[in-house]
Amino acid sequence: MTTDSKPDLRIYKTPEELADGCASYIRGELERSISSKGRATLAISGGSTPKPMFQKLAKSGLDWWKVHIFWVDERCVPPDSELSNFRFAKENLLDLADIPNANTHRIDGELEPIDASRKYVQAIREFFRLSDGQLPVFDVLHRGIGPDAHTASLFPGEPLINDHSNIAANVWVEKLKMARVTLLPGVLERASRTVLQVANADKAEPVFQVLFGPEDPMRYPCQIAARGSDKAVWFLDEAAAAKVKDR
Repeated sequence: MTTDSKPDLRIYKTPEELADGCASYIRGELERSISSKGRATLAISGGSTPKPMFQKLAKSGLDWWKVHIFWVDERCVPPDSELSNFRFAKENLLDLADIPNANTHRIDGELEPIDASRKYVQAIREFFRLSDGQLPVFDVLHRGIGPDAHTASLFPGEPLINDHSNIAANVWVEKLKMARVTLLPGVLERASRTVLQVANADKAEPVFQVLFGPEDPMRYPCQIAARGSDKAVWFLDEAAAAKVKDR
């Protein structure tokens, strides 16, 4: 990881403009992949910020029959739980876009965490036709950042932050008392394009630390594949960009 490259920051005044800009960019990247390969892969995240973006993306006119949806992470809850990232995406993207069930590759959060992670790894290996030791390359990997600078379900101090060899794993988040399944750093690093969508003032400090603070992914996990990378694009509202917009 280096800090030689100036970060690609796209800053918007309103949440609607942020959603529009992010959705338009993702659509363009997916269309390029479809044009060159006949299909595209998109790994998505949860949280409240993506909701309007998902809704705009669903209505963008993209050929969803040629797009396969994966998840960056998932809480270990049933798919109809209000905490489920799958349910969130289903209500705000999958159903609105009428994405075929065969094109959605969810994490089975209702299973035991170890079983859910193993099943997800196997599904990814089969879809990408990976040999032992190979990692998938997602066309677009959509991420956020938490107030503690976590990303995916990689929280500060998590030993899996040092795992660059495996695809996904189950993780226990002590401060939330919750099990999750998450993609691992090696997969985040290999994505063709990383799109970070960030909103609200509580993200201003972690965004600054991730981009311009000490290089320390164990403390700032969102630095993984998002700092000094020409493949990462940041979509920020003005509140989240308050400490970096003039850098």
